[in-house]
Amino acid sequence: MNAPKVLFEDNHLIAAFKKAGQTVQPEPGKPLSLEDEVKHYIKEKYQKLGEVFLGVIHRLDMPVSGVVLFARTSKALERMNKLFHDREVQKWYIANVHGSPDNDNALVTHYLKRDEKRNFTKAFVNEAQGTQKAQLEYEVLLHKKNSTILKIKLLTGRKHQIRAQLAALGCPIIGDTKYGSDKPLPEHAIRLQSAELSFNHPITGVEIVIKAGEPSWGNA
Repeated sequence: MNAPKVLFEDNHLIAAFKKAGQTVQPEPGKPLSLEDEVKHYIKEKYQKLGEVFLGVIHRLDMPVSGVVLFARTSKALERMNKLFHDREVQKWYIANVHGSPDNDNALVTHYLKRDEKRNFTKAFVNEAQGTQKAQLEYEVLLHKKNSTILKIKLLTGRKHQIRAQLAALGCPIIGDTKYGSDKPLPEHAIRLQSAELSFNHPITGVEIVIKAGEPSWGNA
């Protein structure tokens, strides 16, 4: 079993890099999950007997890469869940999108409606019955010939939010055929990476910043 790329680790929390095409938690018929990799890593490193506790705090879509944070204790899990719920965790993403948005930076608001049968989220400009408000901020990092690299700050946490909102701006993420990209990428990847998480540590109160590093496609 390959060891996960560990980005942060202490007695309470552990963060690892999720590869595009990998699930956070085990799913039938899917490759080895990041959760299983991290459990194995902890078991081997600390020579733990029996089952390893690992609390899943948040998730990334299977095609998305980047930072995933787990709790190593139930106390840390409970407190991190509250930090996420209270939006006290800052989340930044990097995306490579088709075309270019109208502005180099903006606060974008949409109203999202889920279709669970299709596993699809539709973004509307105006509020309607059954929709949820979704907001993100973006800034352009680089204009390329036919695409743009954006830094995105996620202000709400809706299913497929970034994918749906960027598609609604006419800038679908490269590789994201579900939301308008013209062709798939290997491993069912899309060019969206969870780039950075920052928060106050749930036990010590110290500010923690966890970064994924430069995306493999950052200069592609």
